[in-house]
Amino acid sequence: MTDNSPRVFLEALFSAAVAAAHPSTCLPPALPPPPANGRLILLAAGKAAGSMLEVAEAHYLDDLGFDPARLAGIGVARHGYGRPTRRLEMVEAGHPVPDAAGLAAAQKAIDLAAGAQADDLVLVLLSGGASANWIAPALGVELDDKRALTRALLRSGANITEINTVRKHLSRIKGGRLAALAQPARVVTLAISDVPGDDPAVIGSGPTVPDPTTLAEARDVLTRFRIEPASSIAVALRDGANESPKPGDPAFANSEYHLIARPADSFVAAEKMARDAGIEPILIGDNLEGEAREVAAAQAVKALELKGAGKRVVLLSGGELTVTMRGQGRGGPNQEYALALAEALAGAPGIYAVAGDTDGTDGGGGDASDPAGAFVVPDTLARARALGLDPASFLANNDSTSFFERIGDLLTPGPTCTNVNDFRAVFVDG
Repeated sequence: MTDNSPRVFLEALFSAAVAAAHPSTCLPPALPPPPANGRLILLAAGKAAGSMLEVAEAHYLDDLGFDPARLAGIGVARHGYGRPTRRLEMVEAGHPVPDAAGLAAAQKAIDLAAGAQADDLVLVLLSGGASANWIAPALGVELDDKRALTRALLRSGANITEINTVRKHLSRIKGGRLAALAQPARVVTLAISDVPGDDPAVIGSGPTVPDPTTLAEARDVLTRFRIEPASSIAVALRDGANESPKPGDPAFANSEYHLIARPADSFVAAEKMARDAGIEPILIGDNLEGEAREVAAAQAVKALELKGAGKRVVLLSGGELTVTMRGQGRGGPNQEYALALAEALAGAPGIYAVAGDTDGTDGGGGDASDPAGAFVVPDTLARARALGLDPASFLANNDSTSFFERIGDLLTPGPTCTNVNDFRAVFVDG
């Protein structure tokens, strides 16, 4: 390999993982036949909503010749992730903090579902990010209160399951409520998983599946992470009317759910690419959770051990890491992982890494131009210090974006229009 080829190899692995989960690849074989007599109602939400809606619309209108007059629906994705559609409305909205555009789009989805008849098919195209994009506050809760709560949860270090437990009990669409609204129509959900364990009740906060969590558990999350919510939220979390429908509820009798892409599928693609390049892949897991810097420290130890043993391998891992914000900097879990990994490796020769969010953005302010992650190379720390940068200070301030921006090692693919969570690869050339 040339000096730059390890970075090219790592970026190619990331691209292969993303391509395996793109709706153009995974959605067409899963699309159900349209209804014989009623309407086909497409409701899409999340970071892949635009591309899923685009692919589905082309399939039904072009491939099957479905009557456009019988097609209705709306899609909502984060800002910058919309795709062109011909018949259906496409909305871009806030993520990870919801906004008014998401509020309006969610209400339209609710109205379409509530108006569905027995001979209609409600096709829900779901992907990570739907929890923020479909924002429909419970009665008495204002949008600004949910926005403030979202910010507090994101800074707290709570994992996605904990965050969505709270979200599901403050919503008129999450936690199975969308499926309940659509009765008596048939409901089919096709989902791209972005959560560790691929739990349908967590993906997009489970709008079409039973919710096993409770109001009491939602309150417990806020207590454990010392979050003091607005009074309207505190009241809502004690109102039994906001309990979500549970397993066995008749609301789900005419509903089915299919996963069409999982993080595991993306790692199969990355493993194949590595083997084709003559490099042994070692999958640590596709569902890792925990503090980004702690996971980085553990993986650095593993990489150094393999380097010492003269191995030529690539360590692969996914999941959803968290960052407990203690500073005021910019960044996300993947960039913080990369900075912590660089520190732990301390410039060891022959070890390179990439960490990125497969949706194309990692943390940040919610802009589509935010970086997806960062690269680590043996001279990362040396180049930083030559510029007068102290890596430890940037890590302490949770300012990984600024660090990698200064040394030119950000991963910036732009919006990928899909999302199967984090992708990390550590290439050890022993």
